[in-house]
Amino acid sequence: MLSHVQAAVPGADQAPTTLAGSCGDNPGLACRLVWDLSHDGRAAQVTGQFVAGPVHLLLRVLFVLLLALLIRFVAYRLIDHLTERATRTLLPQFRNGAARRRDAAAAEGGQVTAAEAAAVAEANNSVPAEEREAAGGGGALNGTDSPPEVAVAAAQAERTLIDERRKQRVRALGSVLRSAASVTIFSIAGLTILGDLGINLAPLLASAGVVGIAIGFGAQNLVRDYLSGIFMLVEDQYGVGDVITVGDATGTVETVTLRITRLRSVNGIVWHIRNGAIEKVGNESQGWARAVLDFPVPYTADLVTIRTLLADAAEGMWNEPVWRTVMIEKPEVWGAQRVDMTPPPTVTMRVVVKTAPLRQWEVEREMRARVKAALDAAGIRPPSAVAG
Repeated sequence: MLSHVQAAVPGADQAPTTLAGSCGDNPGLACRLVWDLSHDGRAAQVTGQFVAGPVHLLLRVLFVLLLALLIRFVAYRLIDHLTERATRTLLPQFRNGAARRRDAAAAEGGQVTAAEAAAVAEANNSVPAEEREAAGGGGALNGTDSPPEVAVAAAQAERTLIDERRKQRVRALGSVLRSAASVTIFSIAGLTILGDLGINLAPLLASAGVVGIAIGFGAQNLVRDYLSGIFMLVEDQYGVGDVITVGDATGTVETVTLRITRLRSVNGIVWHIRNGAIEKVGNESQGWARAVLDFPVPYTADLVTIRTLLADAAEGMWNEPVWRTVMIEKPEVWGAQRVDMTPPPTVTMRVVVKTAPLRQWEVEREMRARVKAALDAAGIRPPSAVAG
């Protein structure tokens, strides 16, 4: 009877009788605990193989995941700090423009009326005290007592533009870098976990390398698009809200991703352009813009008189606080740009104004209306009317 019972329990006569035989040379805590309580080699061996081992492996996996999450958190904080610091130097020419305008406003010493002051009251209230003091200090340095409302409004407009541009770039660069960091960190964590599970990584890595090469050859355009998108964001070639020209398409940038750029033209047409297909791009919104106005006048007209009229109209617009906030520099009358002897013969006079980005068109419209009014008041008719 006993022989049959022993035969029914396989290996019962071979059960380990020592701690080392049951749990190995380095016994785990669970296996040692079961041995100390029961001195049963079979129970200790089963505990070490089917309980302590999986629990230990699970703890290793959890430790790797927690470590990966901690490293990702630190990497995200570092990326946010670096991108914010890098974009603080964005558009330095705007800051220089604000300084030039503050100096010009202080040097001119012009008075601001109540209506003009009301136009910039909101800007004054939102500008920090130190910035208002800096704007007012410019007048003291130049020996004038002019109010700083115009300079403060200009500085506020530029500061708002710079902040918005910086936020756009921080979001774009931060998103790209965070995605790259997450993929890298969790890829390493996944390989570490697979190694702990006892999976041979050499064939897996070799297969992944072959698949990667195949995908790289088959998706060259896609890789090119992503690389171009990364360099476009890093170099800040354009951003959301900019007006750009890419080939035959001109419009406002609505969306920028690593693969495509979406534009909307003035007619409402939406253009989807792959970043890898962009070889050259013209940005009308970066840094500053220039309003260029050409006025044809009769060939027989006195150009000195016309030049004076143009200068007076531009000067009047420059002295208004509302328009000073969008003008970076004082308008310039370049004079005769072209002479056309085709009947009726004309002379084209040019006026240029350096403006904040995307504000050149409204400055052009206002300047044209003022110049037309000045020419009409002086009795200077269009060339076609003179010829008739």
